[in-house]
This record gives sequence, structure tokens and C-alpha cells, in this order.
Amino acid sequence: MADQNKPIRVMLADDHPIVMTGFAMSLEAAGMQVVGQAKTPSEATALYAAEQPDVAVLDMRFGTELTGMDAAQAILKSDPSAKIVFLSQFDQDSLIKETYRLGAHAFVTKDCDPADLATAVRHAHEGKLYFLPHIASRLASMAVRGEVTPQSQLDERGLEIFKFMAEGMTNAEIAERLDLSTKTISNISQSIKEKLGVHRQASITLLAVKHGLIEP
Repeated sequence: MADQNKPIRVMLADDHPIVMTGFAMSLEAAGMQVVGQAKTPSEATALYAAEQPDVAVLDMRFGTELTGMDAAQAILKSDPSAKIVFLSQFDQDSLIKETYRLGAHAFVTKDCDPADLATAVRHAHEGKLYFLPHIASRLASMAVRGEVTPQSQLDERGLEIFKFMAEGMTNAEIAERLDLSTKTISNISQSIKEKLGVHRQASITLLAVKHGLIEP
């Protein structure tokens, strides 16, 4: 049982110092202790190991190849009981669901009220899930009507090829990238289009953006 008199120790990771400073100030105003701030996913992983915070607040996107998801996976691998809150300027349904599947306790958008972030951190510290009201409503709606997304319909290789398709690569270019025959890629891409019900390039790209598979 956590000592209720001790402030919650929080680690922040975001590649925008001004944003991170603002969040740090709001959390400290709420009575929490910010024990460290990281600017990259790799720094976040190392800082977590060094400080062992009660809660890690991670940005989803960094200006590097690694993401907040990568940092979370590394942290949870070394400490399965880690409490993680994700921050993002995007709130695509698939992105949100993926964070909870990974093991996060909360997903908060960067334009939220500072009080919402503090509430998310408190819930995570207590081992509870936290959803912003509009996100909770959308997730509930998806659960009721069933989910048809690239992530739910495609296997790992299919999803990889779908991303390349969404980026506008030709079958020949994808084949060269994956060291497969153009005919194989052609067959797979046709199967992907039929499974997802999209055939035009614009529709493929929009679907990938909607579900957070490529950058808008």
C-alpha cells in the first residue's frame, strides 16, 4: 500500500521542453514530485531505470525513429508493474486502443485541462485505468458496433505492406524493399484492398492516417 503522505513521483518524457515544463509545473502544483525529464525515448528508458518513478508520462511522438510506445515497451519489459500515462496531440481510435493493449493506464491529449493530466496520473498510481470522457465514449461505441481496422484485419506482414501502399509505393518498390517478387506483392496488395474495402490510393492513405499507421 502506497504511503498516502508521500507525493507521487512522476517522470516526464517529451521532445518539446516548453510543453514538458508546463506539464511539470501543473503536476507540481497538484502536489506531485517531478523526478526527471527526458527528451528522447532512449533517455526516458534510462531515466526510468535510474529514478524508478511511481508514474511515467510519455509523449507518443518524438522527432526520432523511436516513439513513446518503444520507450513504454522497454520500460514494461524491465518493470512489468510500471504505471504509464501517454500524452499525444493525436487521438486516433486505433492509437488509443494500442496504448491500452500495451499496458498503459491512461491516454491524455496535450490540449487537455491540467487537472485531467493530474487525475490520470493519480489513477495510474492507484493501478486504475483513466479515460477522458470523449475518448471513453468513442471506445464504448467501437466495442458495441465491432471494430474493422487494418490492425484487426491484417497480419504483421500485411500491415507492413499496407503502410507502404498508403505511402504511395508501387508493388515493384514494395517487392524490392521486402525482397519478394512483384507478383507476390501484387497478390497480397489485392487481398489487402478486398479485406479493407478500399481500392483507390487516396482511400488507402486516408484509412492509414485515420488509424495512426502513417503521419498525416
